[in-house]
Amino acid sequence: MMKTSTRALRQLFLQEDLNFLLTNRIPRIALTKLMGRFSQIRNPLVCRLSIAVWRLFTDLDLSDAKQQRFASLHDCFTRELQPGARQIEMAPEILTSPCDAIVGACGPVAGRQLFQAKGFPYAMQDLFGPSQDTSAFQDGSFVTLRLTSAMYHRFHAPQDCVVEHVTHIAGDTWNVNPIALQRVERLFCRNERAVLRARISSGPAMGQAIAIVPVAAILVASLRLHFLNLLLHLGYRGANELPCEARLRKGEEMGWFQHGSTIIVFAPKGFELCPGIANGQRIRMGQALLRYPVETGN
Repeated sequence: MMKTSTRALRQLFLQEDLNFLLTNRIPRIALTKLMGRFSQIRNPLVCRLSIAVWRLFTDLDLSDAKQQRFASLHDCFTRELQPGARQIEMAPEILTSPCDAIVGACGPVAGRQLFQAKGFPYAMQDLFGPSQDTSAFQDGSFVTLRLTSAMYHRFHAPQDCVVEHVTHIAGDTWNVNPIALQRVERLFCRNERAVLRARISSGPAMGQAIAIVPVAAILVASLRLHFLNLLLHLGYRGANELPCEARLRKGEEMGWFQHGSTIIVFAPKGFELCPGIANGQRIRMGQALLRYPVETGN
């Protein structure tokens, strides 16, 4: 009976018009800030009740979490994994998925234009912001990775790389689920986001540029970047252009989202999608995402 009721609740919430109304036609920024404060309440009872409600609407699975008891909802959102819970594809020509996700729009960049959903194009320049040169990714490849609220929320380096620059761009907090992506034009370009520019430091694509763009959404109150010891959030008032030289190994943790959102990965011309990477495919951190073809001699 309980399972039937839970299933009915989820189906009701997934009804497109209702979902869009509940998650977008509300004071998004105010609710996101409120959620950020609520998630920090360190009370085991509040945390247990919140997780119980969370399970009504999602398939939350904590079986691979490093710890099973949490002092706050924030601790659960940003949980670490047990050692060995994810396998990293170490082939040097492979860029791995930085996170657990559902693959969204992906494929070649048409000049400097790409898609958030069928019929909804946007320009790389609008996403990266006016301070950034996007020419390195012209006619390249991109993959949109959507993290649901129930997923593991930390993200990792897709290859040995040096992060050279971070740009923080203030914005809104529209929901980034498929329903909203099919209704709100240039949605990713409207939301709070960061642009992480890096260069690959080993393998056949050594020296090539890559970009990782974490995009915030409703209820996502913060983005933590470990290599800068920085917390980006809706109230952030620090520098928005952050040059750096952070050396990361493939699979090394870069930071975390609070709650869930989207990461868009960019690679230059010459990279191609790995087999199985397609819209709607579930993928785990460390799985092969993009490949730089390696010529083999006869």
